[in-house]
Amino acid sequence: MAVAPSRCARRHRRIEKAAERATDPEERQRLKDRARRLREQSEQASSMGSGDIYPPE
Repeated sequence: MAVAPSRCARRHRRIEKAAERATDPEERQRLKDRARRLREQSEQASSMGSGDIYPPE
């Protein structure tokens, strides 16, 4: 089930902030990676909703 773009966007910003506060380097990297994946999902859902027929590169 796809998550609404605005919800993904809010979640990825929240996770990015958590990554900035993380003191453990491995946890920081894990959170950054997770935020990046959510941002990409949000961008993909946004472009699909706008009618683009080609996926972003």
